[in-house]
Amino acid sequence: MIYLHIPFCKSRCLYCDFFSSTSSVLMNAFIDALQKEIEVRGDEIRRARANTIYIGGGTPSQMNIAQIKRIFDTIRAVTPIEDGAEITIECNPDDVTEDFLSGLLTTPVNRVSMGVQTMDDALLHLLRRRHSAEQARGAVAMLRKAGYHNLSLDLMYGLPGQSMEMWHKDVDELLSMGVPHLSAYSLQWEEGTPLYKMLERGEVAEAPEELSLEMYRYLVEATFKAGLEHYEISNFAIPGMRARHNSGYWRNEPYVGLGPGAHSYDGKRRRISNVPDLKAYIHSNGTPMQEVEDLKIDIII
Repeated sequence: MIYLHIPFCKSRCLYCDFFSSTSSVLMNAFIDALQKEIEVRGDEIRRARANTIYIGGGTPSQMNIAQIKRIFDTIRAVTPIEDGAEITIECNPDDVTEDFLSGLLTTPVNRVSMGVQTMDDALLHLLRRRHSAEQARGAVAMLRKAGYHNLSLDLMYGLPGQSMEMWHKDVDELLSMGVPHLSAYSLQWEEGTPLYKMLERGEVAEAPEELSLEMYRYLVEATFKAGLEHYEISNFAIPGMRARHNSGYWRNEPYVGLGPGAHSYDGKRRRISNVPDLKAYIHSNGTPMQEVEDLKIDIII
């Protein structure tokens, strides 16, 4: 399992505390550094196996096709990508264009995960999402037309001002699209984010706990009625379409995380984290600063 962290976004959502940069000036230098890290950590990558590859971020769809191909070429140079491997890229709806998809089809990517979050334009605007509900609908249609049927859509609940009626509409519309995989996450109020600062100033309010629980209950019921399996806390899929990469985390499988802020795990008791510093990463010559954590395993007799 291989995870690649692409730390670039065109703009930052109010709630996000993931490591990312809103300037693409260093994108090519970052790709150079990522290729070097792949080469240097080739032995680790071969042990972890390229049976799933997940390109996350950030917003990986901010890369152009040539940059995406450079990454895959470098992976192939150190280890074969296994036949039938699940290869996912995260996309923002407004990055999904016919030109982008025609290029993506020339890469090994065979699965797309798209952050919709809500189909309510007022909430999208509040969260500083770049897309509209109509763009999300159009992106799903374009992906299917291009031949990408292994799709996952993300939703969020417990958003400021989000009512049960609004949540019903979000869930019902996404299920009506017939996508094979749905992920839904409760909003986390992370200190230091713009949304948290708005909360401190009294400009927004947290959703009542009971409302969030009711939203989750509706999600579980609606997905069950639509024939989706509830296989992880936040993940739902039609039979046979579970996310193999995410499931590997739950099965305690080893994985290699590449890029600033990415985490790796040896499958036993050691977790390694690349330090989330873009400029330091670029100048690391393939050996980024890392933090190593030896996990304690309690044995109960």
